Amino acid sequence: MKRHLNFSLKKYNTFGVDSAAKEFIEFDNEEELLDYFRNNFPENHLILGGGSNLLFTGDFDGTVIHYNKKGIEVISENDYEVLIRASAGESWDALVEFSVHNRWYGIENLSLIPGTVGAAPIQNIGAYGVELKDCLTEVEGLNLSDMQKEILPADECNFEYRSSIFKEKLKNKFLISAIVIKLSKSKKLNLDYRALKEYFHDKSFDDIDIEDVRNGVIAIRKSKLPDPSELGNAGSFFKNPAVNIDRLDSLQSLYKDIPYHKIDEKTYKIPAAWLIEKSGMKGKRMGNVGVHKSQALVIVNYGNASGKEILEFAEIVKGAVYENFGIELEYEVNII
Repeated sequence: MKRHLNFSLKKYNTFGVDSAAKEFIEFDNEEELLDYFRNNFPENHLILGGGSNLLFTGDFDGTVIHYNKKGIEVISENDYEVLIRASAGESWDALVEFSVHNRWYGIENLSLIPGTVGAAPIQNIGAYGVELKDCLTEVEGLNLSDMQKEILPADECNFEYRSSIFKEKLKNKFLISAIVIKLSKSKKLNLDYRALKEYFHDKSFDDIDIEDVRNGVIAIRKSKLPDPSELGNAGSFFKNPAVNIDRLDSLQSLYKDIPYHKIDEKTYKIPAAWLIEKSGMKGKRMGNVGVHKSQALVIVNYGNASGKEILEFAEIVKGAVYENFGIELEYEVNII
């Protein structure tokens, strides 16, 4: 365990915001966590992984908990599938790379998503037609309410679109130490997403390999999304809003080209990026903050913007969309 006071969080958030924590504690294993929390319970605390989906709007006047343990292990397998446990401190993309290298199918579409394994269930990360909940079987961790180790099966995690029990009811009350996922040994590729269809338009399914999918996803992401190490951002800042069929019909009467994705018989999702672009905000910049020129869902820190500046700009983007479409965008990024 390592304890730091007045600790800079600039390297622990992909926006690169220069905020500080009153106290920052690093843990290398569950035993350290248990020993600490049984003797100390900081009322104002934040569990922080790689900081790839949050925005600090000021200094954090409390204790930041950071779990470092890495590791990937196979816990069981048969001729058809494999169960993998990955520790929370592991890089998410390292887990994807490991799985693809072993030709285990299920998370290749989630390549190059920044952040740690421990953060993945909180957000129910997803991309290109795949979500973590599709392959996750259980989440292991420490329940801070009773200081007991606990295993939550996937069906108790309340997974929804970019949300889970860890983002709602158990926010900062459950410290994830590991996840278990089930992957297929048989070829199962999800290529239904439009960007992937376009990328592989000249290939038949039989000619596409799992490594091709990973490479394709990486190429697509790099062409559309800025590298946080070069331009501070937290990926998609907004969720794609859901509308009912009547609202969709009304929008279609005004915008023939409006894209949408059917969720069920009554609900449809509209890409927030399309709404932002149609509202004239794509590529817009105010000082050190702006909407990325290639991906309207991404707000970027062009220099030394504060978290407050970034949030104020995000509100302007929301306002433009509401003024043009009457749709209230929701943040995907956690505001701290």
